[in-house]
Amino acid sequence: MSQVKSGDKVKVHYHGKLTSGETFDSSAGRAPLEFEVGSGMVIKGFDDGVTGMAVGEKKTINIPFDEAYGPRNPEMVIEMPKDRFPQDLEIEVGMPLSMSDGQGQQFQVTIVEIKDEVVMLDANHPLAGQDLIFDLELVEIVGGSPLIIMP
Repeated sequence: MSQVKSGDKVKVHYHGKLTSGETFDSSAGRAPLEFEVGSGMVIKGFDDGVTGMAVGEKKTINIPFDEAYGPRNPEMVIEMPKDRFPQDLEIEVGMPLSMSDGQGQQFQVTIVEIKDEVVMLDANHPLAGQDLIFDLELVEIVGGSPLIIMP
């Protein structure tokens, strides 16, 4: 039976959880995730986790934060003056916002604190600093090399 190797395109159903058991993402109810193994399309720990799996195989992998979204960086929590926000925007803690870096790159931030004159914004990935758990099921190796059986 064929096993996943770097360079293979695969389809995987997954259920991603935090170590607390809270679900943060899942492919349930939608098409499986399709990606090329080893291409950097998914986090390193996910790539490593599917490598060696066979079609139909299920397993659970634990991904430490350094193989997921890295550690939280305190320098990515920034202050933004309140007067820079639109007057009609009702800001609240936990609200995600999209910002531009001045060169046209968009990135997401989350409001983490609202003070008198400033709003504290966190530009870390929401899963930075988190160890992740994934339940995986390999659905298909797409366009993998055909299996040739000699008589």
